[in-house]
Amino acid sequence: MTWPDTARLADRRGTRAAVRQTVAMTTRALRSAWTQNEFVVALVMPAVFALGLYLPLRTLMEQRGLDYAQFLVPIIVLQTAAFTAVSAAQRSALDAMRGMNRRLSTMPMHPLIPLLSRTVTNGVRSFVSILAAIAYGYALGFRFTSGFGGGVAFVAFALLVSAVLSLGADALGLIARSPEATSQLLVLPQLVLGLLSTGFSPESSFPAWARGFARNQPVSHFAAVMRGFADGSLTSATVVPAALWLLGLLAAFTPLALYAQRHRR
Repeated sequence: MTWPDTARLADRRGTRAAVRQTVAMTTRALRSAWTQNEFVVALVMPAVFALGLYLPLRTLMEQRGLDYAQFLVPIIVLQTAAFTAVSAAQRSALDAMRGMNRRLSTMPMHPLIPLLSRTVTNGVRSFVSILAAIAYGYALGFRFTSGFGGGVAFVAFALLVSAVLSLGADALGLIARSPEATSQLLVLPQLVLGLLSTGFSPESSFPAWARGFARNQPVSHFAAVMRGFADGSLTSATVVPAALWLLGLLAAFTPLALYAQRHRR
């Protein structure tokens, strides 16, 4: 066997080993999430958001001529994505606090496999929450008037937002190494950006001094894109700001996540 053949064989064996390790780590993380009732929370939280927001505000918004179920569901989905990010931070913080990364660093394993396994786990949890939020939204009257393709794009975009937020939260958890500290750090921005956005109410309902912030912050842009996917009204003027925010967050969180995974052991 020549040297190139040997190198290719070693690469294939290394790839198969990495796949097996990733599957094993992901299975462990999913099992842990299941035993800690994270999937129960993923199903319950969208219902809390849906009922807690829709019931008291529906009459007021309908008096303004707004189909509030259609308007509200995107922000419910985004709030579940934010809670998935909080869960991601807690999971990575627990791993760091228990010395899991240190133990894994002594094994013949690529240093990014733990990050990949947590990312897949966060994606599964997010997918469950998104489907639950859509189901509750349908019960309230939300519909994908744009058809099946619009629904798929809606879910895909929500998963992408959730993945980016979870990536940053995962890094924060590794660096902080404290589930309590990471929760406190993440919940406040989530509440501020959520409440001061055009996700819960239209821009016209804000005082004049707050409208610029409410209109231009990322949560508002993400919610607008998701409404566009749902009703088929998407335009480039809606997509471009949301895409820029998403790319900017990804550019900021990716090196932070790589640094945290490689150096916080």
